[in-house]
Amino acid sequence: MIRFESVTKQYPDGTVAVDELSLEAPSHKITVFVGPSGCGKTTSLRMINRMIDPTSGHIWLDDRETTKINPAELRRGIGYVIQHAGLFPHRTIVDNIATVPYLLGWNRKKARERAMELLDRVGLPAHFGKRYPAQLSGGQQQRVGVARALAADPPVMLMDEPFSAVDPVVRDQLQEEFLRLQGELGKTIVFVTHDIDEAIKLGDQVAVMRAGGQLAQLATPAGLLGEPADAFVAGFVGRDRGYRALGFRAVTGLPTREEQTVRLNAPFQGTDNTDGWLLVVDELNAPQGWLRAEEVRPGTPVSEQLVHRGGTLATEDGSLRAVLDACLSSPTGRGVVVDADGSLVGSVTASEVLALIEGRSGEPALIEGRSGEPAR
Repeated sequence: MIRFESVTKQYPDGTVAVDELSLEAPSHKITVFVGPSGCGKTTSLRMINRMIDPTSGHIWLDDRETTKINPAELRRGIGYVIQHAGLFPHRTIVDNIATVPYLLGWNRKKARERAMELLDRVGLPAHFGKRYPAQLSGGQQQRVGVARALAADPPVMLMDEPFSAVDPVVRDQLQEEFLRLQGELGKTIVFVTHDIDEAIKLGDQVAVMRAGGQLAQLATPAGLLGEPADAFVAGFVGRDRGYRALGFRAVTGLPTREEQTVRLNAPFQGTDNTDGWLLVVDELNAPQGWLRAEEVRPGTPVSEQLVHRGGTLATEDGSLRAVLDACLSSPTGRGVVVDADGSLVGSVTASEVLALIEGRSGEPALIEGRSGEPAR
């Protein structure tokens, strides 16, 4: 647990970066600081490991006040991930990951074994261990940065916009990998970002900061979207917060219909569908996309080239946002719903999803959070 008690950081020129900040970052959870540039989120993060000392107030790490801990000792027990990874260019990847274990006095063999274990854990092949940072892509370097922060198995991790320097596709992959790792490891994490979508996706709780270093609101993502504290928070979260909030509402009572399907690579037998669309599935009955009947002759195999890949998939135990997105992104206007194994359940239309949303307006049922508790 990390606790801020009336923490202020004022610089000699009178600038107040953080103003009377009080909040608690619970153990084994992700607390995200988000806000516009200059709102004090990075300063708040760096005060935790004493890279910056507060002017007044107290920061507690469990039952110890951080100003009473030797800075070097404090930092060795905290993983730290920054933008652009901050790797040592002259060291191999395995030695970059082993940096903190070396500082802690681990022998070379043990430190390198730990580094190779973490290389695999963050989804990189073992042979990358012999490479240098310049030989890796930006996304791969960020994975190494996360592995390095985990090397000594710290209970606390600080992450300062770690995914902001990569393209959107890689960023999404890194976010998913990060959530997977957190699900396995359960660290106490403080994460800084300027992106409200990233904050909502990753945070168990989100601290919205306003200019002048003041805390505007601390809430769960669902609470932030559903009940912004004031006009500033409402404006910062954005106009589409109602749509985002559907990401925290569980799918229950969703009506689905059967779809006429055709097997990928199997001969096309024709269709009597009035709209001429068929759903393409593989040998495991997993949806692959849509086939327009007029584009293929009967008896011709349904090849990959004929499949229209537009449209996302929604799981039957997922969120209303995912189901609605599946409908809106589908070339047929019908969203495809699958089970937990990815097998076809059926389809649904946007109007049916909207009717379900309208019928449940004001209903508090939400999707379970990563801890297994309701994400209220």
